[in-house]
Amino acid sequence: MSFFDSANGILASQRAVLRLRSFSNNSNEKTRCVLSLKAKPLLINGVSRVEEDEEEIEPSTGEQCVEEASKLGLTESRIIKRCKDEFGIDGEMGFVCLGGFENLRDVYEWRGLKLEVDESKFSFGVCYEIECENDDPERVKRELEGFLKENGIDYKYSEMSKFAIFRAGKLP
Repeated sequence: MSFFDSANGILASQRAVLRLRSFSNNSNEKTRCVLSLKAKPLLINGVSRVEEDEEEIEPSTGEQCVEEASKLGLTESRIIKRCKDEFGIDGEMGFVCLGGFENLRDVYEWRGLKLEVDESKFSFGVCYEIECENDDPERVKRELEGFLKENGIDYKYSEMSKFAIFRAGKLP
């Protein structure tokens, strides 16, 4: 998982994140690559709400962009067009790669919900997160809390996004 911004940090200044996520098979071959623009984040009582726009790009294109961030601005992409139109990132300014971290995700069906459990490996430590997209996040939060307590699993509410943890350089 790699993150990008303009050289002058225009996305970060407007609380937006441009992420490139690669998916690999068991042979470690890149099989998919998803470009995401996350904006307008809101974190209340451990529940995160964020506008997210995703688009698949060719895995080889994604690899090239991580190796040479300037290629990202040349990519034919609806999301890159949004970055240019909505945030004013132009060809002169271009994109820079901010780095990234490894994120391993397992997906589970639980009580009719799709739970995404992430293990995020930063250079300074590891953290875990449960994600569930749902129209009633408070109900899901109560159900998950009950399950975790019943099974003696320690947890705490998210205080910041994984991107914010990465940028801070330390676990919360």
